[in-house]
Amino acid sequence: MQLIYQRNLLSIFTLVCLLSAQPIFAQKYSNEFLSIGVSARAQAMGNSVIATVNDVTAGYWNPAGLATFAPEMGLQLGAMHAEWFAGVGKFDYLAATLPLANENRRIGLSLVRFGIDGIPNTLSLYDDDGSINFDNIVEFSAADYAFLMSYAQKMKSKKEGRQLYIGGNIKIVRRVIGQFATAWGFGLDLGAQWHIGNLRIGAVGRDITSTFNAWTVTFTEREKEILIATNNDLPDINSVEVTKPSFVLGFAYQMQFDKISFLPELNFHATTDGKRNTLIQGDPISIDPSLGVELGYNDFVFFRTGINQFQKETSFDNGETLTARPSLGVGLKLGRLKVDYAYTDVGDSQNRFSHVVSLILDIKPKERN
Repeated sequence: MQLIYQRNLLSIFTLVCLLSAQPIFAQKYSNEFLSIGVSARAQAMGNSVIATVNDVTAGYWNPAGLATFAPEMGLQLGAMHAEWFAGVGKFDYLAATLPLANENRRIGLSLVRFGIDGIPNTLSLYDDDGSINFDNIVEFSAADYAFLMSYAQKMKSKKEGRQLYIGGNIKIVRRVIGQFATAWGFGLDLGAQWHIGNLRIGAVGRDITSTFNAWTVTFTEREKEILIATNNDLPDINSVEVTKPSFVLGFAYQMQFDKISFLPELNFHATTDGKRNTLIQGDPISIDPSLGVELGYNDFVFFRTGINQFQKETSFDNGETLTARPSLGVGLKLGRLKVDYAYTDVGDSQNRFSHVVSLILDIKPKERN
């Protein structure tokens, strides 16, 4: 029982200890919850939507896409729910976008939450007399939040068939590990889309100034005593976690054959936080390509597939195998409501798949007589 208790303590506080280590230096995979991706459409296309996203989810993927809305479009709302790792992790998303007085400008608000709830806190497992009391165990959540405020604008163009859209995000990150640790972070994103005939080109710079999460770790005296008694180190009280910039470049081509539409998109995601296990590896820059395809009929039903997260896995005999994360999905456009579904691999070693559902609702303003 003592061994189980110590393991529980270790599992609870490993996250805290890691997050409170080495201020100033950037941590690899920092704020990685923002790389999961929102909307079932994007998930089904392997997150390859940078060049073509043109709805409320653009505030997350590429804020420039918000400016592609038609002038008569009003309020648009978006929502998504997904459960990862057999329901252990829950990922939720809410967003809204509104036009400004200038019909070429639009703003957006997005809220993202990724959380693991119901984690047992075993610090109070023992009573003062040393006896075990399971009634003392309470649960806590480890949750990451991001709030994005987006602005987008359609630029004036002198050439017919060519259009440039630009946009940016102010990003606020809030991370909480029960009552043990909290952090606030701030960052900036910039994006652009170029439409040249049927060709779509997108570019996004995320965390372009680096995003800094300032952590505060707090323990009561009783909790400190238990940590020390079970041979756990006390983490630093204050530290800074740094998310380094990343860049995404996307290319797509829109094709229309009577009632059938065909849209392939290829993205390249470059990170700058050191060598990663991606298809193109480097230090400090690694590149992760992804590909998505959307086939539509009569602007009513859409079939999608994608592949991303190419990785090299080493077997016991030192052989290398290339793996990837596949995905499938379908979407329906029911008047002002869009319903999307995706079936996608979470990218872990057990090949577990998850169901992702998202909704987008248009609320157009009433026409004046």
